[in-house]
Amino acid sequence: MTQLAPPTPPQALPAVSKDPAAWSYEKRRRYGWLVTVSLLFLMMLSWADKAVLGLAAVPIMKDLQITPEMFGLVSSAMFFTFGVAQLVAAPLANKVQSRWILLVICILWSVAQAPILVFSSLPALWVSRLLLGAGEGPLAPVMMHGVYKWFPEKKGATPAALASSGVTLGIVAFAPVLAWVIGAYGWHAAFALLAVVGLAFAAYWLIVGKEGPYTSRAAELKLDGDRPARAGAATPSSATAVVENRVPYLRTILSPSWIFAVLTSFFGYWTFTLAMSWGPAYFQTVLGLTGQQAGSLIALPAAWGAIATVGLSALTQRLHLRGVPTRKSRAWVLGSGAVFGGAALLAASLVPDPVVAVALMVFGFGTAPALFALSYLVVAELTSVAQRGANLSIANAVFTTGGVFAPAVSGFLIGGAATQAAGYSASFALAGGLLLACGVLSLVFINQQRDRRRLGLDAAPVPAA
Repeated sequence: MTQLAPPTPPQALPAVSKDPAAWSYEKRRRYGWLVTVSLLFLMMLSWADKAVLGLAAVPIMKDLQITPEMFGLVSSAMFFTFGVAQLVAAPLANKVQSRWILLVICILWSVAQAPILVFSSLPALWVSRLLLGAGEGPLAPVMMHGVYKWFPEKKGATPAALASSGVTLGIVAFAPVLAWVIGAYGWHAAFALLAVVGLAFAAYWLIVGKEGPYTSRAAELKLDGDRPARAGAATPSSATAVVENRVPYLRTILSPSWIFAVLTSFFGYWTFTLAMSWGPAYFQTVLGLTGQQAGSLIALPAAWGAIATVGLSALTQRLHLRGVPTRKSRAWVLGSGAVFGGAALLAASLVPDPVVAVALMVFGFGTAPALFALSYLVVAELTSVAQRGANLSIANAVFTTGGVFAPAVSGFLIGGAATQAAGYSASFALAGGLLLACGVLSLVFINQQRDRRRLGLDAAPVPAA
């Protein structure tokens, strides 16, 4: 009698790896875009926190009985700790995973709203803005470093630009809502709303946040070296292996490309911070609009800024993929954007027609934040991947100091002028002229290929194994 063999037990399905390096290319790409969109919202929330003070400028100055000069100093207060926090976070960016740094700073800036909610006074407003600066300072470079880890080097510009566009999309999405909350429930309610949303995002990020696998050139070769080439391009595995030399940070900072790329974003940050801190007050006191109308109108340059940020960065990526040297595909786009934005804002301060002036302000103020992502790309070229996080943090710490000067200088120009309209025109002309001049200098002096050779980053390649 034939004996039946015992049934073969079903084989257990292989466990799904939690390490993105073990995922397929398509799965990594999809999750990378999820992380990018999540960080886009985080950047939007960050700029809503910055803009709420400008949206509430008129009622705050009235309730707390402060002058334009004092309000300008309070607006600048956040950026005193903004730069310091970035310098403290710079060495951590190379050692601590980006997702944990982002979680901590999100919680910190949400808690920073508490002092002004508990104590409605000028000192409490100072403390609140200083804490907010400490929490938000490291966000942009750590976020960019985190996004870059999810995409190959030549395909990181557009995702990074999308996340960076939160600088402007945050104003587009939140400004009308915050203006309505301020008008309906008072300016304290707007601060409370932002605190709640920040804590809710922190809980979400604790679940979704992951670290990308593209942590070095070698890791990129290992992950994607066997992928087939497209459009006749050589695959990484068929090219030469990349040897990354560590470069002293001071040498990178003193290179002309680093200096002028960061200087361009310094005046871009000056310009956009001016718009966020004084733009709504200008629309109310000079043009006679209501608070809600001003909140909606300030969203126009922000909307253009989102288009310009993604559009210019997509242009640089397209040119780069076609083999155009990055001096042209990145630096020339950066310099041209600064020239365009500066010229528009300078013209806005000179034309007498308020409708034309506002239209020019949309392009002048809105183009400024599009420069940040381009400057990050230039800075990232002047360092190794292992040092990139710290270099981005240092660059961001330098150019965001434009936010220290813009509100305060503008406050004294507005408060000291014969009329407020004249003071606003002077502050707009100053920002536009500085941005225009720096754009011209960038077109002349930024040359990443030359500086990479000087820094030893383009040394003779070693054949791939």
